[in-house]
Amino acid sequence: MAFPDKPVAHLLGSNGPVHALAYSASPGTYILAGSSDRSIRLYNPQPSTAIHPSSSHLSSKKLPSPPTPQGRLIQTYAAHGYEVLSLSVSTDNARFASSGGDRSVFLWDVASAQTLRRFGGHSARVNCVSFGGEDDSLLVSGSLDASVRVWDVRSGAGKPVQVLGEARDAVSCVAVRGAEIVSGSVDGRVRTYDVRVGRCVTDVVGPSVTSLCLTKDGKAVLVGGLDSKLRLMDRESGGCLKTYSDPEWKNENLRIQSMLGGKEQYVLVGDEMVTPPSQSGEGRLWVWDILSGNLKAKVRVPWGPVGSEPKKKFIGKDGKEKERSNVISCMAWREDGFGDQFCISGTSGIVTVFGYH
Repeated sequence: MAFPDKPVAHLLGSNGPVHALAYSASPGTYILAGSSDRSIRLYNPQPSTAIHPSSSHLSSKKLPSPPTPQGRLIQTYAAHGYEVLSLSVSTDNARFASSGGDRSVFLWDVASAQTLRRFGGHSARVNCVSFGGEDDSLLVSGSLDASVRVWDVRSGAGKPVQVLGEARDAVSCVAVRGAEIVSGSVDGRVRTYDVRVGRCVTDVVGPSVTSLCLTKDGKAVLVGGLDSKLRLMDRESGGCLKTYSDPEWKNENLRIQSMLGGKEQYVLVGDEMVTPPSQSGEGRLWVWDILSGNLKAKVRVPWGPVGSEPKKKFIGKDGKEKERSNVISCMAWREDGFGDQFCISGTSGIVTVFGYH
């Protein structure tokens, strides 16, 4: 089956770059997007009406392809005081967690759009959050303050039940599996904590770690780092199973998410590169075959619907004109990489949904 490289929907509404995306738990009907505008938006990517190319008269001319439909905005969640950087959805879809620049982790009720809890204890922005524990009774957060904190969702206590302080620099990403917490840090290490026995195993990657994605069986982890390489690492030995890179793909400065998709056939990552003026406003998505390491696809991502493209130049903070680029920095694949659809976003603030349909 070919890689799904055609957009099936655009999700609009954000007033700034989107930093975090998450699908609702299986069957993954909805998409959550966390934005720099301090809001989280819930979408149904299915358009409310079918789109058909309109034609006022019969013609032998080939009809233009219909525009990519827009998904429906269902709800907006607002409580953060700063940008939203991470999202995690509970397995029963009743709650989700968010973290961001206001040094807080929020627990939300999906239906009422109210915050159930606010966990404040980090001393700097919270880069990542993930549910964990039995019945999603725990939240695990990682912060610029170099700590991982574990919060008990059910207790009324405002303090974390555990603080993991081994990192020597910012914690950029966390993944939770059973009693294990895996964290990636700017200090170039991946740390695996077994909270049952209080053990920490450290694997040295080298470059700053920006992204983690565990395989479904938990035996390997995809690690993104700031040396323009992705590594699939064996979790038992700490060895590198496969490296993914390309001369044209660079990731040296920005925190760009990578993930596994297509039932773990593919390795996907965004792109921090500024596109040439001729393609201004387009982003790029890179896809490798997980087993061979060969580049499978390089997908050009539109800024958004036709007419939403930015002006080609903007004035930077230094007062100089700059090309407007579309950095693809966050993504999610339906049903944890095993569904039939995925979504990506970044600096454009518009979420593009890709699918097999």
